[in-house]
Amino acid sequence: MAAVRRTKVLNSFPAGDPYGSRPAEEYAARCRERGQRATVVMDLDRDAFLVVALDADAPQRAA
Repeated sequence: MAAVRRTKVLNSFPAGDPYGSRPAEEYAARCRERGQRATVVMDLDRDAFLVVALDADAPQRAA
């Protein structure tokens, strides 16, 4: 059984941006520099790249 991680959306970037996911990746990198566990995911329903913060207290997925 896989564990579900709780996430918090930090920012959203339109998928139609001429630079693709680059603005979202750069924002996530700045968050990680500040010590926040951030990653970029694609929200197909909203057609957007989301920068989300992973909950450090949530259980990790089993391999």
